[in-house]
Amino acid sequence: MSTTILENKKSETLTDNGLFPPSRVMLDLKNLKKVYPTPKGDYVVLEDLNLQIMKEEFVTIIGHSGCGKTTMLSMIAGLNPISGGNISVLGSHIKGPGPDRGVIFQSPSLMPWMTSLQNVLLGVNQVFPHATKGQRNDIAKHYLQKVGLEGAFNKKASELSQGMQQRVGIARAFAIKPKVLLLDEPFGMLDSLTRGELQDILIEIWNKEKITAVMITHDVDEAIFLADRVVMMTSGPKAKIGDVLSIDFERPRTRKAVLEHDDYYKYRKHLIDFLEH
Repeated sequence: MSTTILENKKSETLTDNGLFPPSRVMLDLKNLKKVYPTPKGDYVVLEDLNLQIMKEEFVTIIGHSGCGKTTMLSMIAGLNPISGGNISVLGSHIKGPGPDRGVIFQSPSLMPWMTSLQNVLLGVNQVFPHATKGQRNDIAKHYLQKVGLEGAFNKKASELSQGMQQRVGIARAFAIKPKVLLLDEPFGMLDSLTRGELQDILIEIWNKEKITAVMITHDVDEAIFLADRVVMMTSGPKAKIGDVLSIDFERPRTRKAVLEHDDYYKYRKHLIDFLEH
């Protein structure tokens, strides 16, 4: 795996063998493999995929359709069995889904007959069973307020626009206080204005919560704006990590500052060149 580092401060933290010290690693994918049996033989989606993601890091993942990005994310979430290798969170191998990993999908998958508040409480009630009802309500309301839905606590999900539903999805994921936040193209189905608003909301909450985040996107500008590192996957089958680009912009970031930064177009060209290669 080649690693591109443009004046990267993080490179100083690497050990001699190119790995991060265990104390800094939140999510570790080792020799990951995913195979689907077919009548014509095994179809290998991912093979020998290695990736370390640090505590409090925001990583975006890009690659062509069909390269296994979503497969990889669903394996980290524990929703898709691992064919080989392993995935660990804080050194412990995952064995299926768990509250240490929150997921935001492209479609928010809300219960349409439930209110915004009830949808967020579904997760909160499971993860904080020993809290009082009032405390759980406060947690759910807090995150709904953070995503700008203080006026829609009691609106049914079916009454909300797609953008508002995704806001509920973001609130629900943060409210369970996961160690790792997994995002599968959460803004892919939204118009550009709503997409920009939700990117800003997401990064604002993330800046405060400092949860390790892994996000799949097809959007090069989104990948750069949000990430500490952009991970590029090779085309499948047998996809693996092709390159990693460190984004060395100060945080908190504004869209204006990112677009005006000298390195912005260098980063952008690097990613587009990789995708067109």
